[in-house]
Amino acid sequence: MPLHLVKLCVGCDSVADLETWIKQKQKEKKRRGQKPEHIHTTRMVPKRAEELLAGGSLYWVIKGQITCRERILDIRPFTDKDGIHRCRLVLDGKVRLVEPRPRAAFQGWRYLEDKDAPRDLSRAAPGAATMPEAMRRELRELGLL
Repeated sequence: MPLHLVKLCVGCDSVADLETWIKQKQKEKKRRGQKPEHIHTTRMVPKRAEELLAGGSLYWVIKGQITCRERILDIRPFTDKDGIHRCRLVLDGKVRLVEPRPRAAFQGWRYLEDKDAPRDLSRAAPGAATMPEAMRRELRELGLL
C-alpha cells in the first residue's frame, strides 16, 4: 500500500497558480536544455522513501485545504553548496484534483497513510472538477462537497 506526503503549497492561492508555476518551471528547464522534470526541494529526506515510491503522491494544501496531488516519481537526496542535506522530490507534474479537506498550517511535510488520503475528485464528485475552484471551495465550506 502506498504512502503519501502532504505539504503546504506556499505562494499559491489556487490550483491554477500551482499549474502555472509547474508549466513555467518546465518551460525554463527546456530552454536551458535540462530535463523538464517537476522537482520540489525539501530540507528533510523521507525515511519511508520506499513506501512513497510504491505509488505515493504529494498532496498539496492550498489556502487551508488539501486540494490536489501529484504522483511522486523519485526521491533524490543531495547536499547543497552550503553542506546542508536536502532532498529533491521528483513529481509527475500532472495536478489531480482531490476531494477538498481542511488542513491546518504546519512546517515541512507530513506522511499521509493511503487509507486517510482524500479521493480524487473525479471519483468523489463526478463533474465537480469542471466547476470553478472558488465554487468548489464554497461548496466544501458549506459541507456540500
